[in-house]
Amino acid sequence: MATPPARKAILDLYASTLRTAKSFSSYNFRTYFVRRTEDTFRGIQAEQDPIKLSHAYNEAVKELSVLRRCAVMNQLYGGARLAVEEQSEVRT
Repeated sequence: MATPPARKAILDLYASTLRTAKSFSSYNFRTYFVRRTEDTFRGIQAEQDPIKLSHAYNEAVKELSVLRRCAVMNQLYGGARLAVEEQSEVRT
């Protein structure tokens, strides 16, 4: 029988994933991945079966590595800021 990950490990993974999701420079990607992270970890938190919990944790670890790579690429090639984002002052 698989041992489920510790609560601290899950919380650390959640914090890392949320931090990475907030590092996207594009507003749409950033808000999407923050919302997706919260939904994913709500599902993990509600899980009672240790095998399913271990599987969900392992999937979240894999997704974190992909998310980190995507965040770096987005920071390199991020576009212009949207109207809903805080704009920097225009110099004259």
